Amino acid sequence: MTGIRVVSDHFNLMKIPVISLNTQLASGATERAKLQSMTETAARLLSLDYPSEFKPGAISAATTCLRIDPSEKVTLITDRVTEPIAAALAAQLAECGCNWNAFILEDLSPRPLVDMPAQVLADMESSQVSIFAVQVQANELHSRMQMTDVVNRRHMRHAHMVNITPQIMCQGMRADFDLVDRLSQKVLDRVRRATRIRATTAAGTDITAEMNPGYKWFKTSGIISPEKWGNLPGGECFTSPGEVNGTFVVDGVVGDWLCARYGLLDSTPLTIQIAGNRIVSCSSTNKQLESDFWAYTHTDENSDRVGEFAIGTNLGVERVIGNILQDEKFPGIHIAFGNPYGEHTGAPWRCSTHIDVVGLRFNIWLESESGQEQIMRDGRFLIAA
Repeated sequence: MTGIRVVSDHFNLMKIPVISLNTQLASGATERAKLQSMTETAARLLSLDYPSEFKPGAISAATTCLRIDPSEKVTLITDRVTEPIAAALAAQLAECGCNWNAFILEDLSPRPLVDMPAQVLADMESSQVSIFAVQVQANELHSRMQMTDVVNRRHMRHAHMVNITPQIMCQGMRADFDLVDRLSQKVLDRVRRATRIRATTAAGTDITAEMNPGYKWFKTSGIISPEKWGNLPGGECFTSPGEVNGTFVVDGVVGDWLCARYGLLDSTPLTIQIAGNRIVSCSSTNKQLESDFWAYTHTDENSDRVGEFAIGTNLGVERVIGNILQDEKFPGIHIAFGNPYGEHTGAPWRCSTHIDVVGLRFNIWLESESGQEQIMRDGRFLIAA
């Protein structure tokens, strides 16, 4: 089953009230002039009905997370499957009164994307904010990296809503992101002092990560700044580790397009052996998952290298749902193989792939010059937000 089909089913099964922007915008010459000056795609999104339950998450994205100012310009990027969510976001952009353009990927280029359409990249060059609300397809990471290259170079505030679903709009996007930010900052203050982090789970994970003092830690708590673009929903602290060794049992989810294909892994966990920061072996009773993961993590010379070490901090996420966008924010540890986001972390290497793996119910200890501190026990933070 493909990710697109699964998400499409989510939309078709939503039996909840809808609202149209037509019921929100006051009639009058000023509003008609605004609609006439918009691009055809933007006007289409504003004409669409969308579930009323999406509104709180859309407001949170535009106001709390991105803090869009009426004087700014925004680029909204979406696809056909995600149009209802994009419509909710578009309504908030219109409500804000900012200048904005919208693009639907299928209108510009065949999927899967080989490259991000030039029209999108060109529009981003004059925007301060961008929103990417799209269902990913296999082998599209390169196109997303082209987009984030523009974001990084121009220091844009960018909301990365990859594989956003109605369920996430009604769960993770309704988190108290100010609370998540406070917790994330407390975690960040501690991990920046750590020289080593050890994590275990009852399922069999036992890894040790040596920290590289030359690499930076970041928090992406949902409060997005020009310093680092972030996923929405947000809620994590991450870095690129110096070296990871041990066993990581993925009883949550794996990332990228494999997430939509395999969903929750509680009954068919993937066990990964790591030595010297590289995958030594992986095994699962689901042999197709094992094969696909192995192939993905051997795409190029650094695809099997641990590029990201992260701690999820979104207290609004109560369980994994089979979607990496939200699940990697679940309180606990997730790591990723491939691209280390060197433009932010300082890691001097690069990779064309990046795939996250999420485990459950962690115990986490931080070691520093001042001693050892346990910050999580059986999946619950021991730090008050």
